[in-house]
Amino acid sequence: MVDSRIVWGFAVFLLFFLGGVYASQSGLIYQINPPDPDSYERVTVTAYDENGTELATVAVRVADTRPKRWLGLSNTSDLAMGEGMLFVHPEADNYGYVMRDMAFPLDIVFVSADERVTAVHHAGVPEGSPEKTYSGRAKWVLEVPRGWANETGVDAGDRIAVPSAAHNASD
Repeated sequence: MVDSRIVWGFAVFLLFFLGGVYASQSGLIYQINPPDPDSYERVTVTAYDENGTELATVAVRVADTRPKRWLGLSNTSDLAMGEGMLFVHPEADNYGYVMRDMAFPLDIVFVSADERVTAVHHAGVPEGSPEKTYSGRAKWVLEVPRGWANETGVDAGDRIAVPSAAHNASD
């Protein structure tokens, strides 16, 4: 017969292990210990239309780690036109973004590995939980103040030139 202390010890271990997995996957760890705002690399991305005409530049914070991508702009009170955040993913894939703890609306611009805009979403501030997911295929996702895409004319097929310093995710 198995000693009950071993069974209880295993049960406690399993409980802590599953709790850790949940905290990691849910983003709870990132909420408790968010990335330092000064730890973001900053670069400038440039938008061009299909003919190569420059449409706009954006000074962005680079979110190139899982904690930075999870937090995103959640702890940001406002964003000036011409500012944004560039989310760098390890590879091009289909990604979904939500407006978690956002205080202002955004344009969410999905950019493929060949630097072409694949989708532009105009996201409002959520009421309650961020139930709406904005999806697209991308290597990079650019978040800018809502109205930026309309003001600059950026649309699917246009190019967002991403500096080499923001080409690779750290995880």
